[in-house]
Amino acid sequence: MRQIKIKMIVIASLLGLSSCATIMPDQVGVKRTFGRINNDVKKPGIVGFNPFTTRVVRVPVRTMNLAITENLPSKEGLTIRSESSILYRVRAGAVPQILQETGMEFEDMLILPVFRSAASDVCSKYDAKDMHSAKRAEIEEEIKKRLVEVCEPKGFIIESVLLKSISLPAGLSKSIEAKLEAEQDALRMQFVLDRQKQEAQRQIIDAEGAKEIARIQAEGKRNATIIEAEARAKRTEIEAQGIQRANDMINASLSNNVLKFKQIEAFQQLSSSPNTKTIITDGKTPIVNMLGNEGN
Repeated sequence: MRQIKIKMIVIASLLGLSSCATIMPDQVGVKRTFGRINNDVKKPGIVGFNPFTTRVVRVPVRTMNLAITENLPSKEGLTIRSESSILYRVRAGAVPQILQETGMEFEDMLILPVFRSAASDVCSKYDAKDMHSAKRAEIEEEIKKRLVEVCEPKGFIIESVLLKSISLPAGLSKSIEAKLEAEQDALRMQFVLDRQKQEAQRQIIDAEGAKEIARIQAEGKRNATIIEAEARAKRTEIEAQGIQRANDMINASLSNNVLKFKQIEAFQQLSSSPNTKTIITDGKTPIVNMLGNEGN
């Protein structure tokens, strides 16, 4: 009896474990009962279900990387070997729609065919060399646009389309390399010419600056000479005016009374001299003739 109970407990435990499903953090789940999809989307965690009638379908909703290697046509009719990647993710709320309309094989059933058609159509409008130039981003964006138009209404979010590796035919690769080298040489020569032109312009500016400095210095010297000459003339004029004023003052001070007083002083000094003098005068303006006889 005891063994029967133990067996029943084990069976019940197994049934309990089998009726639970764990949904990981990067997944969502939906229940499928007798082939019908339940529209209730289960978030990460433990989900209970009837193991006899129901199954929990888990769908990853993280960003997926779908790598593709294929041949792409170019505008010239060349075949270009390409390694590409599609970064996409499933919209969680659209999982029931995806399972009903596309199924779990959505990469092979939907995304890859749409990408191959879009990539062939877009690349056929571009030259092979464009896939190696800045137009690669333009090509990627146009392919992504085509994918978004078809896949997003069906529940997929296209994040990016990347043309990672482009292999051109050997002859074309050499031609492109030669052209790129020629363009680099032309750019290098243009750089040298621009640098020489800038150096010539700098020398012209230096020469014009030196010329202007010399002109300013010469003008300064000329102005200084003019100022100095004007100063000398002004000084001479001031000195002449001073002498003139001094003479005017002296002339103004020499009146007739002063002159007569000076004459009297002169006669007095002569009369006090011990020498013999002879004075000849007309009585008005004396003319003094002194004949000195020493010892008389």
